[in-house]
Amino acid sequence: MSDLRDDGEPPANLQLTRPEWGLWQAFRNGSAYSLRSGEPERDDPNGDHEWGEGRTIRARVISSLLLHGPPPLLGRVASLHLAGAYISGVLDISGGEVRPYVELVDCRFERELLLPEARLTTMRLINCHVPRVEASRLTTEGDLHLPRCTVPEGIKLTDANIGTDLLLNELTVGSGRRPRAVSADGVNVSQDLQASLVLADGEVSLRGAQIGGSMFLYGTVIRNRRGRYSLHAPQLTVERFAHLADAGPGSAHMAQGYTPPTGVPLPFTTQGGTRRRVKHFEVTGGVKLDDGRFGDSLVLDNCRFQLERDQELSLRRVTTPELCFTSPAPERGVVVLSGATVENLVDKVSSWPTDERLWMAGFSYQHLINRGYFPLQQRLSWLAAATPEYSPEPYEQLATVKRNSGEDAEARAVLLEKQRRRRETLPLAAKLWGYLQDWTVAYGYRPGQAALWMAVLWATGFVFFNQHPPGALKSDEMPHWNAALYSLDLLLPVISFGQDTAWNPGGAAQWVAAVMILLGWVLATTVATGATRLLRRQ
Repeated sequence: MSDLRDDGEPPANLQLTRPEWGLWQAFRNGSAYSLRSGEPERDDPNGDHEWGEGRTIRARVISSLLLHGPPPLLGRVASLHLAGAYISGVLDISGGEVRPYVELVDCRFERELLLPEARLTTMRLINCHVPRVEASRLTTEGDLHLPRCTVPEGIKLTDANIGTDLLLNELTVGSGRRPRAVSADGVNVSQDLQASLVLADGEVSLRGAQIGGSMFLYGTVIRNRRGRYSLHAPQLTVERFAHLADAGPGSAHMAQGYTPPTGVPLPFTTQGGTRRRVKHFEVTGGVKLDDGRFGDSLVLDNCRFQLERDQELSLRRVTTPELCFTSPAPERGVVVLSGATVENLVDKVSSWPTDERLWMAGFSYQHLINRGYFPLQQRLSWLAAATPEYSPEPYEQLATVKRNSGEDAEARAVLLEKQRRRRETLPLAAKLWGYLQDWTVAYGYRPGQAALWMAVLWATGFVFFNQHPPGALKSDEMPHWNAALYSLDLLLPVISFGQDTAWNPGGAAQWVAAVMILLGWVLATTVATGATRLLRRQ
């Protein structure tokens, strides 16, 4: 193509059509140029209808304007505002530098949009139909917006750098014959990633993505029936919040695409009324957020996860100050928290699988915040589900959290349950000894139970020996007989009141004395063991 003329007129070999000539002048003026018909059916970019020559703009003309555009009119800023057009051919800006602002509304692209390694200021495609968007290593100084667009063959944003916000709200995207609907590995977004009310048919990949602000996925639906994962985002870094939750009245301000400033209306109104409704975040397929870093919180609230038996909801080695895990437990698949480190764990009883589909070896948390009623017995079932093979670490973690929260009784109950689980792994003799310790003094975690047994044995001994006093061992040195002190001397293995060595029981009394001595040693040993554990914990 020959060089553009100094007066801003298009080169003759472009042979502009009438709508293209109008766009050329609107570009120089910085004004909006609309080719809408005014009929909703004909203006629908996803509709199956003829656009006609009067509404067709060649992609070559648009790329000429953006890459080598004419100077603006005096006192104006050149920019591209196009609405209601059919863009024929491939819009290819690969490797180019585009300085003007770009906004395309209600347009239909005949073929793909190519932006690899291009440099832009801000580009906004609103309610457009684009077969595919290729934008690897794209760099923008401002926003990249694709709200309410339809991209049936996928979007590629690998290693792209977005200067401010990446807005994908109400996007409908497919994967075509590729495995991924959205491929954004290594994308760097300086501010927020908003991808609410998205419908994605295929894998969404954000491996190694960097989000400088927050990430909002309200009411998004991701389905991938051809691969292992639907949301594949290991090593994802979000400096502030990551929300995967319902789209509803409370999240409306985050699920709108503010382009133009009045916003994109949300489909929260039912027919025949204005009542708002809630749309769940849904994933069909595995979710992988391994090694993620979330600066303020990771929220998985009321999400619907539909997994196959060999798929996972994986949060391995995730690090965040707060993990809000308040979604219904998936019916199949595995929930993995192994190695994750959080400060606050916000959860519900119904959020966790009740069988062996929960893995959390090495999971560390500092505080538990229950959403609703979460009794200790259910919390112990939570640990049992996570440790089909006995492991002491989860029990010690929970006991530490309970103790730090001032719930010492519950902390002792957790450690008692740990001993009971451990007992099942021991040989028969040790197992029997464990049952005896549990039955008598609950491994030392219930000191009141030991005191009760001691009182019962002492009272029994007192009654028996009061009625059957033993004979003196040495008649000239015998102390005054006291059945109560004699019973205590038999029970307490260390303390002596001088009674047990002065009297010589015989017959049945001898056997009763022997049993009391044996039980006294058992009680004393188990109490000492429990006290040692208590001192070690403190």
